[in-house]
Amino acid sequence: MAVTTDILSAWRAPRASIRRHLARGVSEPFAFALLVVFLILAFTGQWPVAAREAWLAQEPSALPRLLARGLAALATIPFWYGLAALSRLTARAFGGQGSWYGARLALFWALAVTGPLMLLLGLVEAMIGPGPQLLATRVVVGAVFLLLWLVMLHEEERG
Repeated sequence: MAVTTDILSAWRAPRASIRRHLARGVSEPFAFALLVVFLILAFTGQWPVAAREAWLAQEPSALPRLLARGLAALATIPFWYGLAALSRLTARAFGGQGSWYGARLALFWALAVTGPLMLLLGLVEAMIGPGPQLLATRVVVGAVFLLLWLVMLHEEERG
């Protein structure tokens, strides 16, 4: 199944989606690829923001800002792995019966599914700028991610 089709199916049925991915077996390259999909979408969502900031600062190019944002996105990789490990430890403390790989997969898949919303967030930030609309969009994107992640993690920890 294509990633785009898979993302759409995850919006409709996140539990079935994570079960389908867990049934593939353990594949670290696959889990890492999901994280990379999210990072690419998040980075792409920042292009209009960097262009707006460069234009407002009367800079000739947005490239330095894009480079900084790309490196910042790459620098978050250890954070995501740490967050997945923390979620696994927390779930285990509450009786979860999943695996370390499953916790990573649940987090990375929730991030990838939320990726298209990162594009929307970038557009709102670039077109409207700071204000209540941007705050509301950030809250909605964060809430959707958290809901998807918790549902997928719960499904994975059921064992």
